[in-house]
Amino acid sequence: MPQDRSTYVELGYSGDFGLTALAELLCSPDGPAVDLAAALAAAAGSANGSDGEEAVELGEDARRLLDGSLPEEVLHTVWLAAVGRSFDPADHGVDTRTWLRSLSDLSVNRLRQNRRSYVPAPVRPVRDEGLCRDVVTEIHGLAADLTSDRTSPDLVSALERVVTLADADIGFRLFLRALKACRVRVSKDRYDRFLGIGERLGYPVAVVRDGLDVDWPPIDTARRDTPWDFGLSRLAGNAHQDWHAGVARREIRSVADGDEPGQSPGTAAALLREDAVRLLRSPLSDDLITTLWVAVSDAALRVDGRDWLRLVADVCEERLREVAPAYTPVVPPPRTAWADVVLSEVRETALKATDRAVSPHWQPLPAEKVITALEQVAARVDPDLGFRLLLRVLRPLAVPITRAQYERYEAIGRRFGYGEHHVDEIEQLVQGAT
Repeated sequence: MPQDRSTYVELGYSGDFGLTALAELLCSPDGPAVDLAAALAAAAGSANGSDGEEAVELGEDARRLLDGSLPEEVLHTVWLAAVGRSFDPADHGVDTRTWLRSLSDLSVNRLRQNRRSYVPAPVRPVRDEGLCRDVVTEIHGLAADLTSDRTSPDLVSALERVVTLADADIGFRLFLRALKACRVRVSKDRYDRFLGIGERLGYPVAVVRDGLDVDWPPIDTARRDTPWDFGLSRLAGNAHQDWHAGVARREIRSVADGDEPGQSPGTAAALLREDAVRLLRSPLSDDLITTLWVAVSDAALRVDGRDWLRLVADVCEERLREVAPAYTPVVPPPRTAWADVVLSEVRETALKATDRAVSPHWQPLPAEKVITALEQVAARVDPDLGFRLLLRVLRPLAVPITRAQYERYEAIGRRFGYGEHHVDEIEQLVQGAT
């Protein structure tokens, strides 16, 4: 991708955009055909997004195809595949090149409402050889699936020509749209490669993920597949002073719904439920569990700990029934071999926190009680959960840590399978860190 090309995330897009977003709007493979007036109205509505700024990408996509020396049959083939044959300009006496010109003109006219002197910039095609090669490889890898009674037998060749002669960006998005319109199922490995291509092009994840039929592997909570925190410690990290009982379910649901791009649907809920159920079934007292939640959430929501965990488990199970009904929740055995290591880190923290408290200015929770709760989790529940909660409580207690401690935390995190950004959330606490 040219270095001066802004990413679409930076431009504020959260989903698909440009010509392929319009194709998605028009795509209704099992519904009635769309007529020309409706298609133009949809294009006008799409161009009007963000006070007309979305017209930029719609117009540029159209012009990149028009400038790509592509014959009419190629343009017609890829367009029909992208919309699932829901709208064929030829049915209305319009060839595809004329249709694309009308979209370009429509976008320019909309942008001139904002700035009368607007003149579209020269198109900036993406023709990086390595990127083009990778996209073409993926197209060929699904050639058999893309050649069906729903598509033209020339679709694979047409997509390849768009990528190599016009633009790898619009070519890849048209390929994705064809897969979605034709309901082609792709493997998890291929989906991961798609995400990698999308990242190189600066796409928001939803451009690849939304609407794509992925053959997801079963949920496995031993594989976190996230660079960030997860489970109960993530929920605690999201807590803030505006939380109250009336919004509790919504806040839990936002974490339970928060699957990372590479996670099987329901993984975030399964990880959160696992933590909650571990504590619910544990021999820890109700007071200790309440202390633990107040501490790790920085006193954002003072509730009965076990009642809170029951609500967390209920919300997670609701999410799992929706997206992973075949999943049978289980709670794996704790990783007891690492209990002594985690306990050692908890006790070292205690030495630096003797005069500290969570929420020191209102109903303070002494560090001594917090440390006792963490020790009990590490020793009697699960060292992994105990360590994640230790990381989460360091900030409310404002405990400084040494570089050596931080490096030990990183090593423990790697042993537990944490992602690359999990531990570095507390790097600001390292003495001397900038």
